Formats: sequence, structure tokens, C-alpha cells
Amino acid sequence: MKLGIQSAILDGMTFEEVIDFAAENDFECVEIMCWPVAKAERKYAGVTHIDVVDFTQEKANYINDYLKIRGVEISALGYYPNLLCPDPNEAQIYVDHLKKVIEASVLLGVNIVTTFIGNNWHKNIDDNWPRLIEVWQPLLEHAKSKNIKISIENCAMFFTNDEWPAGKNIAYSPKIWRRLFAEFSCYDLGLNYDPSHLVWMQMDYKKPLSEFKDRIFHAHAKDVSVDTNKLDDVGTMANPLEYHCPRIPGRGDIDWKSYISKMKDVGFDGALCIEVEDDGYKDSIEMCKQALIDSANYLRPFIKG
Repeated sequence: MKLGIQSAILDGMTFEEVIDFAAENDFECVEIMCWPVAKAERKYAGVTHIDVVDFTQEKANYINDYLKIRGVEISALGYYPNLLCPDPNEAQIYVDHLKKVIEASVLLGVNIVTTFIGNNWHKNIDDNWPRLIEVWQPLLEHAKSKNIKISIENCAMFFTNDEWPAGKNIAYSPKIWRRLFAEFSCYDLGLNYDPSHLVWMQMDYKKPLSEFKDRIFHAHAKDVSVDTNKLDDVGTMANPLEYHCPRIPGRGDIDWKSYISKMKDVGFDGALCIEVEDDGYKDSIEMCKQALIDSANYLRPFIKG
């Protein structure tokens, strides 16, 4: 298991600065954000540490040389839009950019792209499914032709009122993962496993590890704190941010010693990248860096133990 960072929290830093920070703090890898260069439409989105538009082998060689010098790997290229959004023209923009991310990963020799399936949050799962197949079949065929794995984060993307009632990423539960993997059984489609999302949805975050061990291509280390008093007051139908808060590992409800032990037991030896969405560390880039350092200090004894 390799301990790394997800670069979204380091918005404003250059690629080189991100890699330097990782090297100086003994992180083995970085999940690099590859959004189009533009203003972010939501928190933690829109971060670009590698611009994949007009990406060339020359640019890839520069990046790989820099990584080699600093002793850091790229664990995955990340881009997390809603590919199933109701507006087909908007969705096509996301699809086209995801293809660029896949192509850049080939040039870099990185074999994992992390993203969301997406969701039309006004429809149920069955009504979403035909379009899901229409969008994802050719994308997965494209990735297969390039020997690239697609790793889907299990976040429902239901945090704001405009994402009600179903969220903007359909791949949030074991039942749906089962259906996805059966639908696309001949493709390298897997999970970017984040236990924190199962916690706030009131699910066992360790239970899926055994069943889906061969489909966990990448993982996030993010904690969460559920306020049970607020949950008792508002219920699970409320906006989830009314009763839970993202935290760095060690500040929330996850038993990381037990969880990492279980990950080892099922044979996970990929990248575990710290993802920071903790408002206690949001006020400056230095605090964001400290969040990653504090998280690593907490997690390393369990990984090495």
C-alpha cells in the first residue's frame, strides 16, 4: 500500500510545487487533478495540476523526468464531472475532456483514471440506466483500447440543494456497483474507494472490501463526523451536510487501524491518497498542507504496522 495525496486541496500550486511538497513529506504518490483550465463550478473542482489539452509526449517526458528526480509517482489522473447531467451538450464537453485525460494517462504511463459515473439526479436508477450505457460503453471501450483502468469514486455527490434528491454520481452503493460491474464485465471498471461516504449514508464501510477487493483500483483516505443529534432531528432525507462534516483521518468516526488492517487482509496494495475537505484546515494553503501532513502522521503507523 502506497500513501499519497489527492492534489485538489493544493489549488494554486504548480505541478512542480505539488510534487516537491509530496517528496519533502515522504509521500509516495499523488492523484493529480486534470480539470480544464477554468473557474471551478463547485468546491474542490476545477483544479488543474496537469493540463491535458494539447498534451504531447514531450510534455509527458518532462513530467516523468521531474517525478523520477523527486522520487514520486502519479497514482492516477483525476477528473470528476457529471457525465450524465441532463444537458447532453454539457455532458458531451465532459466526455470529450475525459477522453483527453485517458489519452494523457497513456503518454504518461499512468494506467488509472479516477472519475465519477455521473447521474441525472431528477431520475431514478432504472431510468438513468439506458443513458448510462449509451455514455459509458464507448468510453470504456476507448479506455480498454488504451489499457487504462477507470476508477469510480463512490460519492453520491449530494451535498447541496441543487443536487437533490438523488445526487450527481450514481455509483454510491454496493448494490449499484454490482450492477455496474455486471453490465460492464469485460472492462477494467473499478472503484476509487472512499470509506467516508459510506459512513454518512449509514453503511458499513469495511463490509464491501471483501466482495469488491478485485475492483478496488485506488483509494481515498478521508474521514467524516456524523452528528447523531442532528441526524435524529433532520433524518436521512435532509441535505447530508445538515448532519455530517468531512474530516481528516483521526478527527472523525472511522476506525482507521481496523479499516487499513482489513484493506491489507483483502490484498489491497495500491495507492491510498489523502483527500482533504475538512473546513478546519481551509483558511490558507499552509493549513491545507498541514492537513495532509497531520493525516499522514496519523495513518502511517497503521500502514507500516
